Amino acid sequence: MSGAGSEDRAGRALAAVIDRVTVTEAEVGSRFPLYADPRDGRWTTTGRGSWTGGFWAGLLWLRARRTGSEADARTAAAWTDRLAPWAEADTATRGLIFWYGTAPALGEAAAGAEPLRARAARACVQAYDPRAGLVPWGAGLGGPRLLARADAVAGLVPLLAGAGPEGAAVAAAHLHRHLDLCLGPEGAPHPGRPRPAWRFDPATGWHPCEDPAPGWSRGEAWLLLAVADALLRPEPAGHRPQRLADAAGHLLERAGALTGPLIPPHEASRPRGPVDTSAAAITAVALLKLSLVPGPRAAACSDRAAAILDRLAEGHLSPPGGRRPAGMLLDGCYDARKGLAVRHELVWGDFFLALGLAARVGLADLTRV
Repeated sequence: MSGAGSEDRAGRALAAVIDRVTVTEAEVGSRFPLYADPRDGRWTTTGRGSWTGGFWAGLLWLRARRTGSEADARTAAAWTDRLAPWAEADTATRGLIFWYGTAPALGEAAAGAEPLRARAARACVQAYDPRAGLVPWGAGLGGPRLLARADAVAGLVPLLAGAGPEGAAVAAAHLHRHLDLCLGPEGAPHPGRPRPAWRFDPATGWHPCEDPAPGWSRGEAWLLLAVADALLRPEPAGHRPQRLADAAGHLLERAGALTGPLIPPHEASRPRGPVDTSAAAITAVALLKLSLVPGPRAAACSDRAAAILDRLAEGHLSPPGGRRPAGMLLDGCYDARKGLAVRHELVWGDFFLALGLAARVGLADLTRV
């Protein structure tokens, strides 16, 4: 995807994804879409949005950016307002909910997005646990509270960084704790794939979790995205620039962001198992962000992001005229171990594909979203 022809292809793919958003809106009514059956496009939904609600609001904001419609912007704003009950919820996925649900907002209809984002950021700062050195995963979605997970970093780093000096310091501590756990301590990285989940015992410290296991493609993508966001923004107190550069290099090379399959397997240990297009879409956005960071890898990141977006648009987007709706990003994998939505359309995959395509055609500034 380079040159005028690539922008045309990106524009057509973005149009298909945005048209799919409108079809989805009509189907789900007042509920949030989560994942859709690849056979007929019917959505499984949630009433409150869960950890994915911000991606639906973000998709609606991206639609408003593309159409320029005030009505579309008001619709996006109304869905964003519905995220408010999650602001004080005990979950680090508030980064995913409130960053991606508010950062794409624009125009007069977006007046409520910034105060909501600030409210959530303040609550996340208050949730910081100095013993663990991070904002815990939390018990708001069930399960143990004192966890560190790779999917607790993306979104939360820029969300926290916008909450003044204290928020910036917490953002840095949160990110670097995850990098030290998932990749290994500075200067001595783990030799294998990133380990995406850890539990904290106040008496004995950190212990690795069995699930998700090393090689979880979405965990690696979330980490890369968080590192890219930290490299793109003014340096918060406590960030270590060399550590960020080393982490980016580890994820680009050893974890396969530059060298592995364009569409990775959901689990590296099962290379013939389900792939995950949502991980590919997240990675593409992270690479586009890294291409904006001056350095020797910028061009390679740009080329790789273009190749991923090309593959997603040409090989995994449902075409018009079939038995299922057009514009579905197929072959997303929610959780292969649980057999949950293993070859489905996932709302966060749609969002990151739309965001990457929107950036390619000049509708989204990735230094701000």
